Amino acid sequence: MYSKSKRILFSCALLLFIGATIPPVREVDKNMLLMKVVMYALQNHYDSKPIDDEFSKNAFQIYLKDLDPSKRFLIQEDIKKLEQFQYRIDDEVNNGTYLFFDFSTKIIGQRIKESETYYKEILAKPFNFKKNETIPTDAKNLPYAKNKKELQEHWRKYLKYSTLTRVADLLSQQESYQKELEKGNESVKDKIKPFEELEKEARQAVLKSHDEWFAYMSSRDVRDWRSSYLNAITMTYDPHTNYFAPKDKENFDIQMSGKLEGIGAVLQTQEGYIRIVRIIPGSACWKQGDLEVGDKILKVGQAEAEPVDVVGMRQDDAVRLIRGKKGTEVRLTVRKKDESVVEIPIIRDVVEIEQTYAKSALLKKKDGKTQVGYINLPRFYTDFKKGGRNSADDVKKELEKLNQENVQGLILDLRNNGGGSLADVVKMAGYFIKKGPIVQVKSRQGNPEVHQDTDKNVYFDKPVVILVNSYSASASEILAAALQDYGRAVIIGSQSTFGKGTVQRLIDLDGFVMPAYDQVKPLGTMKLTLQKFYRINGDATQLKGVIPDIILPDSYSKLKIGEKEHEYAMNWDEIQPLDYENTQKSLKIKKLQSKSQKRVEASPVFSLISENANRLKKQQDKQFYTLNLEEHRRVQAKLREEGKKYNDINTKTPELTPSILRIDKTQLEGDSIKMVQRESWLSTLQKDIYLHESVSVLEDMN
Repeated sequence: MYSKSKRILFSCALLLFIGATIPPVREVDKNMLLMKVVMYALQNHYDSKPIDDEFSKNAFQIYLKDLDPSKRFLIQEDIKKLEQFQYRIDDEVNNGTYLFFDFSTKIIGQRIKESETYYKEILAKPFNFKKNETIPTDAKNLPYAKNKKELQEHWRKYLKYSTLTRVADLLSQQESYQKELEKGNESVKDKIKPFEELEKEARQAVLKSHDEWFAYMSSRDVRDWRSSYLNAITMTYDPHTNYFAPKDKENFDIQMSGKLEGIGAVLQTQEGYIRIVRIIPGSACWKQGDLEVGDKILKVGQAEAEPVDVVGMRQDDAVRLIRGKKGTEVRLTVRKKDESVVEIPIIRDVVEIEQTYAKSALLKKKDGKTQVGYINLPRFYTDFKKGGRNSADDVKKELEKLNQENVQGLILDLRNNGGGSLADVVKMAGYFIKKGPIVQVKSRQGNPEVHQDTDKNVYFDKPVVILVNSYSASASEILAAALQDYGRAVIIGSQSTFGKGTVQRLIDLDGFVMPAYDQVKPLGTMKLTLQKFYRINGDATQLKGVIPDIILPDSYSKLKIGEKEHEYAMNWDEIQPLDYENTQKSLKIKKLQSKSQKRVEASPVFSLISENANRLKKQQDKQFYTLNLEEHRRVQAKLREEGKKYNDINTKTPELTPSILRIDKTQLEGDSIKMVQRESWLSTLQKDIYLHESVSVLEDMN
């Protein structure tokens, strides 16, 4: 994606730059050098920007949100003081100075210390849960407090809500004890407590949680804040350009490696909340089954210990709480997409990510005769070590096995596939066409680099369906777009894919500093956006993603998902299309769409999914939570009841008959554990309405 010669020139230029712009070794300041290196690297960003007042304003806004995302510390007086620097960050980064940063950390440090007294005083007295009050669902709907008195009122409502949720849980527990007692179970009699005792217990739990949170905050040093500041600068370019301090790089490496010790979820911070953006197949949370993409983590608890509030906490610090040794329990309190709050216990595990590898099955409707092949590809993985596995070779093997089974079509499932290796996706797309371009990759300067199918063989020549959703991104979008442009596959899924059409490269900042400055290392790593993807028809996949040929109802279709929801996301554009042979007419897309639409309109399952989409959108648009205990319990009970209705969608789904391939069965018969895992996986395919409709589309194509 980025040639070796270019990397060498880039490195040499940076070395010369650094040598010419920093003081002699004895006088060098590590932080000044770090800023110089980061800013020089940013000059090579695909969408290079002038370092001016507009840049300064954007960096200021991003940093301010990260400094106090929950608006629990800073008051309007502080904001006015900080705003004096709003148009001076550009001057500071050019000079390698940190006056604004130093001033901001001094203020936030002082306010955090003051807030320690607020929460202790507030939690010393009982709350009145009969009063009708509300609290904003999102800090962005909350203005900064005018003064310290108003800030304490913000804290009061926030702590009241935290206590209220715990009281509600305790009351539900009490009700279950009462039912047991009525059945004659005398052993629970001592567990039944008066409301006042439950309320006090909840307040003490919140107090303990905040004691731990403030202890954690006091342990942070200036280096932690500096990472946030540098990321505010890098993210003015695009949301995927990031700075990783040396210790932060560990988290990134774990996400990219073949082993995860912990729960197996990829996280992302957005507006003060830590969200689940990907579940690793085969991981602890994947096996547990309750954690979902889009969930917001509110608290993290260790086994029976009191959970720690992580709203407003830096992502890498929250990750340290979540990660842990195999066999230990972590309890995540999460807010689901329907706004219900649940606690999810997960036993940590070490995962050899076997489940992320491509695997196949045979699918047939219970009342049908057409047998189709199914390949699940959770990511475009590659291992650069000798003998390591890669997704392209693995998919090729699966295609060869499916051809031996004489399937009448193929479903390639890219749902929730966040991307990966460009080389693998180019190679994989070539399995379905004789020859031609697959994708255009454009750097900031020069003509686009065209990645071609170099293998004239076609490894699967029967009808193909590619299944996608809103979380199919990057390499998934390249494959879907290429085969859609060639008319080689029918794309089925939600309204559009994720829309990430940019290419990043990891840059070790230490490698750009001359040996004379070794004493200031390590400086950290940058993930820098250097290129953009373009379809062979000239359109970018950035922002717009890939629009499926057949769009199916999706519970999350009306939620804010995708690249377009990122602040400072790069724009969509187009370049010159390439010459390629489009055979789409032979697919008769309009006929396929019409037949699919009739089935969807007659399906009670898709009707429920559409209903659920409206319900989730309504909940997401909600701006306030009640602080009245009775009303809160009523709302949560209603959400749980509604949730049951939609959780039971699978019971109404017509079943498929999935089966294992003959060659796989022979190979797995000697390994009982792997056979159980494969059979368990097959059972998840039975009630998948999207697979059922994909099989129907393949029947139409045949």
